[in-house]
Amino acid sequence: MESPLVYFKGLFSKGIMHKGLEQQKAESPFRAMTRKEAGDHVRSWRFIVMLILIALTFLGALYVSLSNISAATANINDPDRLFVYLKLLTTSDGTLPTFHVFISFLGPLLGIALGFDAINSEQNNGTLTRLMAQPIYRDNVLLTKFCGALIVVSVLFLCLVLLMIGGGMMITGVLVEPGELLRILGFVAMSILYVGFWLSLAILLSVRFRNAATSALAAIGIWLFFTVFYRIIVNLIMSAVLPSSGPLPPEDLLSYNNLLLFLLRLAPSQLYTDAATTLLMPSVRSLGPLTMEQMAGAIPSPLPLKESLMIVWPQVTGLLAATTVCFALAYYLFMRREIRT
Repeated sequence: MESPLVYFKGLFSKGIMHKGLEQQKAESPFRAMTRKEAGDHVRSWRFIVMLILIALTFLGALYVSLSNISAATANINDPDRLFVYLKLLTTSDGTLPTFHVFISFLGPLLGIALGFDAINSEQNNGTLTRLMAQPIYRDNVLLTKFCGALIVVSVLFLCLVLLMIGGGMMITGVLVEPGELLRILGFVAMSILYVGFWLSLAILLSVRFRNAATSALAAIGIWLFFTVFYRIIVNLIMSAVLPSSGPLPPEDLLSYNNLLLFLLRLAPSQLYTDAATTLLMPSVRSLGPLTMEQMAGAIPSPLPLKESLMIVWPQVTGLLAATTVCFALAYYLFMRREIRT
């Protein structure tokens, strides 16, 4: 006859196993598929390579910022000199760009790497047909592809920012202010949204093209167009529009500058750069040309977070709208697609 202690241990272990089985059964398919997608991304070599690149650029930019932080905070002409942790993300001596400049360049590659074969690789391997044979909704497949990759990107950026704050506290001994922390979190959210746009574009191309290499080349071609060639095209357009003789009146010059900014902001990288600069530099009061009436009586001082958010709200809504359009097109094409072929 077994002892009471052994008997109660058996009941306790059976209760834990029963509770675990109940939780596993109660887990929704969407949550299970999202967790699987996130795990697959973390274990993939493409994400490891991108992680190493982003981590190295982050550490390089952080090292340059820490080396020049004393001179940056001692500049009495800089209204942002008291924001130490914002200076860690914006200070540079010219040898390396700042971290948000690196993200504007590497963020699209990260989004493309996580989404260019989201659907077509499943169909080419024959796993998409078996997956759709399960009792799940078709739209959950596309949603989990997007959410799983976006969760991985969010954790990556949050870890890098927390590493920056912790390292800054250990080296400088200065506590982070609530306003600085909110601005840094806003910068992280903007970076996630920026990568999310390229992720949704890559997923759209993976739905549109059956070959993964074709979708990858198309996504990289779009990225190269906006990174290299788009600004050249805009400069050619403005040189053709501007009159070739005589100085321009101030009103015409202002209208041409507004046209130039409008054309440049059709590029996602420009929207991200404007928003990141405004959030990380509280003294930025406008993203366009200022008139003499706006400059008169203005005191160079940091803006509150609410005012900075109002300035960058068009950029945020622009990136959010572009992400929504790309994902909606991918959703439409995927829902009308014949899976068995």
